[in-house]
This record gives sequence, C-alpha cells and structure tokens, in this order.
Amino acid sequence: MRKLAWAALALVALAGTAAADPLEGVWRTAPDDNGNSGLIQVAPCGAQLCGQLVKAFGPDGSEIGSPNLGRNIISETVAKGGGEYRGKVFAPDNGKTYSSKLVLSGDRLSVSGCVLGFCREGGVWQKVQ
Repeated sequence: MRKLAWAALALVALAGTAAADPLEGVWRTAPDDNGNSGLIQVAPCGAQLCGQLVKAFGPDGSEIGSPNLGRNIISETVAKGGGEYRGKVFAPDNGKTYSSKLVLSGDRLSVSGCVLGFCREGGVWQKVQ
C-alpha cells in the first residue's frame, strides 16, 4: 500500500512538469521599417502564448527607450502543428495588429501577418535564449 501511495505522488509531481513549448524563450526581432529591433520574451498566457517586448534597439544596435516596452507584441498565439503558430502580432513601427502566421524552424522564427487584406513580412527572428 505504501509503494502505491509513493507511485501516485510521483505521477502527480511529473504531471506538473509539462514540457515547455519550443516557441517559449527570448527572440531578437528582425529590424522594422525604421531599422529598430527588439527582444521579445515569449511565455504562456493562459492556454495561449504571448510575447512581451523587454528591450528595444535602434538601427545602430544600441539599446533605446520605447513606449512599447512591456507590451505584448505576440498575443493569442496557438500551435497549429508542424512548427506553425497562429495568433496576433503588433507592429510597433506602424501601430497595427496583424493576424499572424509564425513558422518555427530550429532557432529561427519566420513572422508574417495580414490585416484587412494587407499582408506584411515581419522577417526572421533569431532565438537568443
């Protein structure tokens, strides 16, 4: 009986350690139309994934202030399988939110999105952490 109780406790402990989604972590964005880039921290937000801007960089690579620090750049994002994710992505350079398609391949993330039939490539982001 005692062994059964320990086995049950072990199963409960293991159930709480679900594997992290491969999209989780810190990503360096491709430069936007203004030449700025940023670091996005992707983490679970409920049953979805969100990515918050944690650092911003100017065209010369130096860290800059941004009114978008702390803002979710990626939101409402869910895995669709095969490395593809769908959700929303905010573009700080134009203030628009796009329906996004993210395609993960190793430590690279291809970002694109559309709003009202207008589509835009967000470039390739590089995982840094």
